[in-house]
Amino acid sequence: MPIYVYWGEDDFAMEQAIALLRDRVLDPLWTSFNYTSFSPDRPDAAIQALNQVMTPTFGAGGRLVWLSNTTLCQHCPDNVLAELTRTLPDIPENSFLLLTTRNKPDERLKSTKLLKQFATEFREFPLIPPWKTELLVQAVNQAAQNVGVKLTSKTAEMLAEAVGNDTRLLYNELEKLRLYTAGSKKALDVDTVTQLVRNTTQNSLQLSAAIRTGDTAKALNILADLMNASEPGLRIVATLIGQFRTWLWVKIVMEGGERNPQAIAQAAEIGNPKRVYFLQQEVKFLSVQQLISCLPLLLELELSLKQGATEMSVLQTKVIELCQVCRQNSQYT
Repeated sequence: MPIYVYWGEDDFAMEQAIALLRDRVLDPLWTSFNYTSFSPDRPDAAIQALNQVMTPTFGAGGRLVWLSNTTLCQHCPDNVLAELTRTLPDIPENSFLLLTTRNKPDERLKSTKLLKQFATEFREFPLIPPWKTELLVQAVNQAAQNVGVKLTSKTAEMLAEAVGNDTRLLYNELEKLRLYTAGSKKALDVDTVTQLVRNTTQNSLQLSAAIRTGDTAKALNILADLMNASEPGLRIVATLIGQFRTWLWVKIVMEGGERNPQAIAQAAEIGNPKRVYFLQQEVKFLSVQQLISCLPLLLELELSLKQGATEMSVLQTKVIELCQVCRQNSQYT
């Protein structure tokens, strides 16, 4: 069935997929007749979209009806569910229905089950967790291949550190590098990437490292750099929570007597077992209790930001408190 459901938080990757679908379905000369987008604030958007997708196409190409930011996979009124049940099996072959949402579909809903049953593609566009560095490097290498930029393993790591899981920023930086090296067949060197790629000096993982060692001054400087680079506070917190949870799991498993890197990686949900050694060194001078004590502070920070607290103020306060916890009875001091 010509039905596509896209969901997830990686807006840029989703936009690319939508553009590819639009280019594949529509004839450029007939786009104004065969392409319709319905926003969620439009009354009866879902019903209108379903009626529109059943309308015969004009001229060449197919028809594309896009129901953007829909809530049908989170809440679906009975009248809309009835219309979905009636319409989805009978959509013409040259008419395409696209539904997009940032939120994860509720698998329990009848509307979600119905869409999964008839969808040609039911696809998630997730953001890679910022602390999963090996996946970020893989994404950088894949994007570089798509754009036509040659990277070394070191420059790929540098880019991953610089852009994190911001796919839009990654492609913007790669396009800049492609233009700079146009005509060159050599892989980009470290100096070139350092000079051209913004925000390569500090990132949230470096902030977590400074907190881990109890270096308050360094942590506050990194935080200031992140805020000046317009890094969202909630994204910073998400990285910190993920990193501290990983450290905690590694420490707990270590203290339980486990020495096998494969087993530790599996317990801590680490994709690359080779990273375990470095994590072990990072938590060497911290206790399980210190790491446990950090998590409530991070959750308090996340809650404060979601409740509208002033980002810089609350981040500075919690960073200082976290540094104090990590510095207590630590061999870093």
